[in-house]
Amino acid sequence: MNKFDRQSSSADIQTLPDDIAEELSRLPSEVISVDDAPSIAPPVPLSQDEVRTIVISLMLTMFLAALDQTIVATALPTIGRQFQDVSNLSWVITAYLLASTAVAPVFGTLSDIYGRRVMIIISLSLFVAGSVLCAVAPNMPMLILARGLQGLGGGGIMPVVQTVISDVVSPRERGQYQAYFSSVWMVGGILGPVIGGVFAEHLHWSMIFWINLPLAAAAIVMLLPKMKKIPVFHRKRKVDWLGGVLLMASAVVFMLVLTWGGTRYPWLSPTVLAMVGGAVALAVSFVWHARRADEPFLPLKLLTGSVAPFALTAGGCGLGAITGLTVQLPLYYESVYHLSASEAGLALIPLAAVSTVGAAVAGRTMARAKHYKRVAIIGTSWAALCGLGLTLTTLPLWGLLTLMAAFALGLGTTFPVCVVSLQNSVARPQVGTITGAMNFFRSLMSSFTVAAFAAILLIALGIDVPLAGEHHAAGAVAIPAEDMRHAFRYVFGAATALMTIAALCLIAMEERPLAGPTTAQPVEMAE
Repeated sequence: MNKFDRQSSSADIQTLPDDIAEELSRLPSEVISVDDAPSIAPPVPLSQDEVRTIVISLMLTMFLAALDQTIVATALPTIGRQFQDVSNLSWVITAYLLASTAVAPVFGTLSDIYGRRVMIIISLSLFVAGSVLCAVAPNMPMLILARGLQGLGGGGIMPVVQTVISDVVSPRERGQYQAYFSSVWMVGGILGPVIGGVFAEHLHWSMIFWINLPLAAAAIVMLLPKMKKIPVFHRKRKVDWLGGVLLMASAVVFMLVLTWGGTRYPWLSPTVLAMVGGAVALAVSFVWHARRADEPFLPLKLLTGSVAPFALTAGGCGLGAITGLTVQLPLYYESVYHLSASEAGLALIPLAAVSTVGAAVAGRTMARAKHYKRVAIIGTSWAALCGLGLTLTTLPLWGLLTLMAAFALGLGTTFPVCVVSLQNSVARPQVGTITGAMNFFRSLMSSFTVAAFAAILLIALGIDVPLAGEHHAAGAVAIPAEDMRHAFRYVFGAATALMTIAALCLIAMEERPLAGPTTAQPVEMAE
């Protein structure tokens, strides 16, 4: 036995002093849970085929939400005649918009707590259940309630879909996929009134809801098997239900103000003023609660900093401008250029379709350029210049459509840059929360812009202005063309101001490096 062995043997038989042994016995022996900790091993990367399948199924899912925002519009007269109730027809659309707007931040936050798979199943299930109840509704009140249920599902689809994309695609490559989703949203918005009109005229209005079932089933069958391979970034924590209820309640009241103000009630009526006060009180209560909660439903810190407030404002201005113009332009086309209602709808295609081209250009630029926000700065500045041209000049129809397409091209660059910048500015477990907040504020901005553009026309024309779906060529012709041209200069001026604000916000926004390959591989999609 050598000296080292002798030392080891003697050490083995030594006992600890009594004071040290007593101290060790008092140490806690609990096992610390690490369920929320990320896996040490990196997740297995998804293959290109798996990513393509996930993206296609998500596009189909988003198509459902986009389609049902507009598909009901052309079927409303038929529904009103069957139920012999015309006064409440607007609630068929309003119920969906209210519900979908209110729950967008809820689903985004819950996807960060319980996971994307659970929330996409819940949102699709609510959407399908609402569709079935709409199709079999025996009267108008039941149809309105069912549309609200359908809106709960539709409002959850948008943020969860965009969050899943952030889980499977790197930030640098993500802009390219955002362009595909922008095109799906545009196609759904354009096809909705066409399909709804065909079903109501040649089949039955309930078909506009029954068609959702096979589409939703196809999306679930394609998506769920692949969802198990998607990396997990959610973190289970206590849900701040009080904060969520306060946020949803303030949004619903504010949306009702924008819906009823100037139409059902005058803007300065006691009812509208009381609702404005209620919305403000609920919003202040939410902020007060969020500042004191340990884990608030929507952490206010996410909405501050050098990225989030500028990206949220720029994206809201872009969506508000295109939504407000889409709602009001048919009235302009019918009154000034004497187009029929269907022709006025076709004249909206340059505005909607070309904006997706701008989104595609921005997405591809983000995948390759270091200074990715420059394309959006150039695009929004170009849109502001085009809007100024629309404000200051009187053009023939072909000239107006050309300039409107140029406006849309620049406007479309805003969306992928804002979405990716927002998601890139927060930690992985908060991507769903910031994505839900983005959809929430965009919906509020769109509703506000529609109401603002209508108020501008009301002031300029001095008469009540019908909204989309309510005006037809006969009523529009009653407004003198020169008066309409003059009034719409203020509308185009408001759109120009929105795009100027968007450009300034993008200039001020911090441009953080995007993770991912410096030269992205081409995104291959199925034909």
